[in-house]
Amino acid sequence: MKQPPMRILYSRKEIAARIAEMARQIDRDYQGRELLMVGVLKGSFLFIADLIREVQTPAIVDFMRIASYGSETQSSGIIEFRKDLELSIKGRDVLIVEDIVDSGQTLKALCARLLQREPASLRVCTLVDKKAARITDIHVDYVGFPLDDGFIVGYGLDWDERYRNLADIFLVETE
Repeated sequence: MKQPPMRILYSRKEIAARIAEMARQIDRDYQGRELLMVGVLKGSFLFIADLIREVQTPAIVDFMRIASYGSETQSSGIIEFRKDLELSIKGRDVLIVEDIVDSGQTLKALCARLLQREPASLRVCTLVDKKAARITDIHVDYVGFPLDDGFIVGYGLDWDERYRNLADIFLVETE
């Protein structure tokens, strides 16, 4: 795959600064409690690693793997749960950590699945919130950056499994 034209949307410095701000907000909201962060693979792995290092609240991590894209730049609408949690979330404060929320369909299905397991609380944290693409009603509690439109890669975000390794977030420029 030939690399498409891209421009930096958020630099690694901007990302780090915003994650530090989000961590302070999470610390205020979860003061005196232990947090179970649920990273949604694969896209969130860099974000959750940086976030948990910034959060001062006692926290543990588990992962789920959900797919809805395939190799396209828009969601296929088909949601596949490919890896489940290893830890019980019953009675725990759970924070879902996502790389990007766009249509909201995947996140809504994930929240419904996790709520059946009776967590004490369930909130959502995303690095990028693409509200304009939302087709389902879902609340996001912590947002790193809003995105009106466009397809982005880098910092864990991929296009057909490529470009996750880029340290900045890039907007893929289309003609």
